[in-house]
Amino acid sequence: MWKPNQAGPIAPATPEPARPAAPPPTIFESSTPRPATPVAASPSVPSGEQATIGKSLVVKGEVSGSESLYIDGKVEGTINLPGNRVTVGRNGQVAANILAREVVVLGKLRGNVNASDRVDIRSEGSLTGDVAAARISIEDGAFFKGGIDIRKAGEGKNGPTPAAEPAASSSNSALPLA
Repeated sequence: MWKPNQAGPIAPATPEPARPAAPPPTIFESSTPRPATPVAASPSVPSGEQATIGKSLVVKGEVSGSESLYIDGKVEGTINLPGNRVTVGRNGQVAANILAREVVVLGKLRGNVNASDRVDIRSEGSLTGDVAAARISIEDGAFFKGGIDIRKAGEGKNGPTPAAEPAASSSNSALPLA
């Protein structure tokens, strides 16, 4: 043991691994602000308020709210976070339809995605289902099976307008469907 009056190295022979900061609160904890400690976050995890569904949690039903969500566990049902980001972590397994501003897929997602801004499927991610978004990014190595509907920013949440594919003027809103 080192004593203040001893000379010599004070560091242990083997360096101790870096300890992670306290995990963010789970979806079931209160939404009190976290302390401003610097945490090495992955690029898919935004700063600010974010709920987390941890590896051992299983959620069945509807998830809705007004903050971003990071899923590392299992979710079945629907996820309705229209103004926020939903991130399916590497361990995440989601069988749900998602309505969000932005969706990032690092794990497995089975269901339709409706994003007002963008959908990112990272190299280790897997998405099976239809996507409706203004932008989509699929990295090399990612798995995607489904349809893609690229919408202009500001289009309705329920998909394109009846005069859909070529942008028609608003005066032609009563066009017959063929």
